[in-house]
Amino acid sequence: MKIKALTGIFLFLHIITFAQNKLDTLPKLDLTKIALVNQSDSYITFPTDIGDLEPLIFEANVNPNFVIRERADSKLMAVLTPQVRIRMYNKDSYPVQTPSYIPQISVYHLLSEKGPLKKTTVFGKIAHHSNGQDGTFYKDSTSTEINFRSGNFATNFMEFGILKSFYNEKKNALRFFKSSVELHPSKWMLPEMRGTYSGLRWHNSLLAYKLPVDKLFFTESRRASFSVKLETTLLLDQINDWELFDIDRLNAALTLYYHPKFLEDIGLFIQFYKGMDYYNIYYHNDISVIRFGLMTEILRF
Repeated sequence: MKIKALTGIFLFLHIITFAQNKLDTLPKLDLTKIALVNQSDSYITFPTDIGDLEPLIFEANVNPNFVIRERADSKLMAVLTPQVRIRMYNKDSYPVQTPSYIPQISVYHLLSEKGPLKKTTVFGKIAHHSNGQDGTFYKDSTSTEINFRSGNFATNFMEFGILKSFYNEKKNALRFFKSSVELHPSKWMLPEMRGTYSGLRWHNSLLAYKLPVDKLFFTESRRASFSVKLETTLLLDQINDWELFDIDRLNAALTLYYHPKFLEDIGLFIQFYKGMDYYNIYYHNDISVIRFGLMTEILRF
C-alpha cells in the first residue's frame, strides 16, 4: 500500500515538474515584441527582381523603431518610427528618385492575455507619407501624365486595428493575426490625388514563426529560423470608377523568410507581390513582382 502511495506521489510530482518545465521553455512575448512584429520590416533587395518594376539596383526599407514606455511590463506604450523607403534605379548615375518618407507614431494597448502567448492588443497610428518633391503633380497644366520624376506627393493618415497572438503546440509555431482600417481624409491629401488614391483601406495579415526545437531554443538569443507572412489590403472607397468587386481593389503579398544559423541579425527573404505600387507617386502603376533580399530579424524570444 505504501509503495502504491509513494508511486502515486512520485507520478504527481513528475507531472507538475514536467508541466512547469514545459511552461518555462515557452517563448516570452511582451507588448514590445508584439508592437515590433506589427512594424514593417527593414530590408534591402537584390538587383534580381522578376516582374514589371523598372530595373532596380535595390529597394531598401529603413525602419528603426524607438519605443516609449514606462517599464518593460507596461500594458500601454508608443513607438516612434522615422520610416524611409528608397529605390535606386539601374540607369545612368544610378539615380534615387522620389524616396518615400513615412514618419509615424503608434500607440499599443495590451487588452487581454490568456497565458504567456495568447494575447489581444489594440493599436492606433498617425502617419505622414510624402516624397520630398515640390514639382507639379502632372507634367504640365494641360496634361494628365504623371510627373514621376519631381511631382509632389503627400498624404496624412490614421490606422486603427487589433492584433492577436496564438501558439500552435503541435507545429511549435507562434502566430499573429492583424486586422486594421487605414483612413486618409480627403483634406489630408493633395487635391490631385483625390479620386485616384484610396483613402479607405482594410488590411489583414497572418504571420507564423516556426520555432526551433533543438538546444538553441533554450538560449537567451533564441529566435525563429523560418517565418511566413500573408498580407492583403482591400481598397474600399470610390476610386478610378472601379466596381465594388473589381480585382484591382485587392493588393496581396506573400513573404517567406529564412534565418540561417551562420548569420547574426539578418536573414534571407523572397516575396511575391501583386497590386498597386506602394512607392508614393508611383501608386498609379499596377505591379506584379517576385523579389529577393536581406531582412532584419525582429522577433527574438
